[in-house]
Amino acid sequence: MISNLFDAPLPRGLREQTAGMSWDAVLNTFATCSGPVQLGGWERAAAGEFKATLAIGDRVCTATASAVGPIGALTAMLYEQGVAFETLEFHQLHAGENTATFIRGGNGAAEEWALGWSVDSTQSALTAIIACANRLGV
Repeated sequence: MISNLFDAPLPRGLREQTAGMSWDAVLNTFATCSGPVQLGGWERAAAGEFKATLAIGDRVCTATASAVGPIGALTAMLYEQGVAFETLEFHQLHAGENTATFIRGGNGAAEEWALGWSVDSTQSALTAIIACANRLGV
């Protein structure tokens, strides 16, 4: 049971969607980053300043944003590139040395859950945002 992997219960809406699924099935469904939106390089340039390399379809660009944190920065960068994305729920759970980030995101027309998984909590969150944008069918 996947809930045994974490130090807290899965988010309520996701618990229902993952009931009876193996961890591999959850990863294949919610953590896939295949799709038109890809995150290449990521860096915090200075306090509140972020820089990323984004691929959206066949277009690659360097994006920058000023934000309180990386989630707001990536969301702003996506918006500037024409990708509508809003974080509706954000949960981070720990599993040993790893962090799982569960995001429910929307684009004004649909909502989806996605998962990011990494030893680095920021990378986990950024991966979850990209996975969610792709699940929304950008």
